[in-house]
Amino acid sequence: MTIFITGASSGIGAACARRFAEAGHALILLARRGERLQALKDSLGVPVHLICRDVADSEGLADEMSRLPAGFQDIAVLINCAGVTLGAASPEEGDLEQWGRMVDTNIKGLIACTRLALPGMVRRNRGLIINIGSTAGSYPRPGNPVYCASKAFSKQFSLALRADLAGRNVRVTSIEPGTVQSTELALGRLNGDAAELEKMFAPYDYLQPQDVADTALWLSQLPERVNINRIDMMATCQTFSHLSNSKRTLPPQLFSMEENWALEELEPA
Repeated sequence: MTIFITGASSGIGAACARRFAEAGHALILLARRGERLQALKDSLGVPVHLICRDVADSEGLADEMSRLPAGFQDIAVLINCAGVTLGAASPEEGDLEQWGRMVDTNIKGLIACTRLALPGMVRRNRGLIINIGSTAGSYPRPGNPVYCASKAFSKQFSLALRADLAGRNVRVTSIEPGTVQSTELALGRLNGDAAELEKMFAPYDYLQPQDVADTALWLSQLPERVNINRIDMMATCQTFSHLSNSKRTLPPQLFSMEENWALEELEPA
């Protein structure tokens, strides 16, 4: 069975490569960093074909996929892991270039890789697409609205794709992890400051990349009659974001007497 994994040079993508290699599967590994991909390939001990491309390069990807070697052409499982999160500024100060990169990678790259792998699955009437989303797509958090929106897209794209594949034996699952430790994803919010990231994560026992990889492998081993639509997974130490409240900032005279009375009653002593 051939497994196509994007974002394979680190984090969840690399963990998926190791888990599926341990299970004896051939791999197509896609990432931008060729040296890391080659080092990973050398450590796996199974047939591996490397594609050193940015997922946002749809034309380059199409060319690479049209020239897959024999033995790698029948993709049974696509795991869309490639993703970035950049910046943590308030939205009115957000960097448009960073926002565009997130859209290109997290949305356009996801679409392109799916579109390239899907025809063969439909033709063979079997296959599994696993999209690695995020709980940020369901429980938005402050600091990066475009990343949250891109992961909401991933979730809805997965569900809509499954709806469109009705009657075909092609399965689609959205895995939506909370915070995952030991990945480089969060470095994009900290300008690459690994020491600061380690300091932030140290007090918590967050998910590890292999936890997500184990989940992906489990999905691939289920009977073909079983489709898991979504998996919302978090570390035990983490839970849903709490609702936050902000006081009104309008001048008091703009409120009615009843509203002012209510604010006074709610104001702590």
